[in-house]
Amino acid sequence: MLNPDLDSIQLLPEEYERYSRHLILPEVGLAGQKRLKAASVLCVGTGGLGSPLALYLAAAGIGRIGLVDFDVVDASNLQRQIIHGTSWIGKPKVASAQHRLLELNPFLQVDIHETALTSENALTIAQDYDLIIDGTDNFPTRYLVNDTCVLLGKPNVYGSIFRFEGQATVFNHQEGPCYRCLYPEPPPPGLVPSCAEGGVLGILPGVIGVIQATEAVKIILGDAPTLSGRLLLYDAWAMKFRELKLRKNPECPICGPNPTITALIDYQEFCGIPAQPEAPPTLQEGTVQELQQRLQQGNIVLIDVRNPHEYEIAHIPGSTLVPLGDIEQGLGIENVRELAQNGEVWVHCKSGMRSSKALQLLAEKGIQGTNVKGGILAWSDQIDPTVPRY
Repeated sequence: MLNPDLDSIQLLPEEYERYSRHLILPEVGLAGQKRLKAASVLCVGTGGLGSPLALYLAAAGIGRIGLVDFDVVDASNLQRQIIHGTSWIGKPKVASAQHRLLELNPFLQVDIHETALTSENALTIAQDYDLIIDGTDNFPTRYLVNDTCVLLGKPNVYGSIFRFEGQATVFNHQEGPCYRCLYPEPPPPGLVPSCAEGGVLGILPGVIGVIQATEAVKIILGDAPTLSGRLLLYDAWAMKFRELKLRKNPECPICGPNPTITALIDYQEFCGIPAQPEAPPTLQEGTVQELQQRLQQGNIVLIDVRNPHEYEIAHIPGSTLVPLGDIEQGLGIENVRELAQNGEVWVHCKSGMRSSKALQLLAEKGIQGTNVKGGILAWSDQIDPTVPRY
């Protein structure tokens, strides 16, 4: 409730003590704390960004917090997703996050939506919240969150992270631009690696998530300058902040004066992601069990297309490192061609995505091979558990 009836909102005696450092700030005071208590915020995602922003929103006294996530806690999450703990591995993230938030501040209402946000449910879920915070890590959901906010007239507090870099802004607020004004078209599928493929400094989402929480609190308090119309860029490695000015696109298809998007669409299709991805007809796949048999029989060449630092973490004995980047640049093509003279080519990566791409490039040069389904993660799970997962 961005414009609540403050006379109808009362703080409990325990809340006066809890929020005392807010109450003595003239910019917040009793009226501001009542605004925070009356407000409702929907956090889409309880991962790297969702963890710190939800924790600080809860600590600040946001009265109602909604959490949307369909995933479960994995050990690899805990390097950055600080809202979760080891005891919650394998359990729903929304349940883990709800438990932690209520432990931090029992004077909250925490709603959980254990589901993926989709075109079918986004408007229904989001309509009862004052503002939406985008803590997602994929382009279809970012466009979905944006369009939902524009159609419902709600601010969209945006953040994204990758490796050592992050960015944050506020979309659809104070007549400012929306996400489509900044990114009219999504990048081609596979062009931007995920954090699982490219990595992310664990501390980075803490910085960006806290910035998102700060913007949300300022929007609720009102009269505070926000990042609307400004894109904040952060480089953790260089420890530098930069700022770019954003302008509203007069031809934006959803927030412009003549919108062509008046309802939620198929965002997977919009981002060029097929509903049921299929391997190209020329791509052969084999299981890790089949790979193990072929390695025992000999006359096989196993190519690892991950990066050198990944190979150092873990590798399958007998594999040869030829990074995908080298193959894309043509430098590794002849290396593989030469190796192929020694036997049948099998190719693997971490999970099977990069190796699939490598095989397509190799096929264009007349080199056929078999993709290892599930990559080295499947090898660790099903063949040799001593091979570290990462």
